[in-house]
Amino acid sequence: MAKTLREKQSVFARLVSLLILEAEAQGFEVTIGEVYRSPEEAERLFKLGKGIKNSLHTLKLAVDINLFKNGVYLSSTDSHRSLGEWWEGLSTPPDIICHWGGRFGDGNHYSVGHAGRK
Repeated sequence: MAKTLREKQSVFARLVSLLILEAEAQGFEVTIGEVYRSPEEAERLFKLGKGIKNSLHTLKLAVDINLFKNGVYLSSTDSHRSLGEWWEGLSTPPDIICHWGGRFGDGNHYSVGHAGRK
């Protein structure tokens, strides 16, 4: 039986904790950026060309993770590559597919897909 949205949200929360631990194991310091985004904020950002209307942030299935090394913020997508690829490896198809935003120009975005969204 397919996982419900609420079940996916619980799995996502657990996986994010593992993501943070893995980031630290890889030598990064982490801060958490946006997790929840209201539908209104998603719409506003979409109109500014800075997001999508159907963001998984509105479903509590996405997080933006900020990485630092030696106190320096790492803003490039490539800085997230090892962590993003590790995140993708947490997928347990068919219900839990972990997406890394580096595949679509949003390097610090980590999500679990839902209803065709990533």
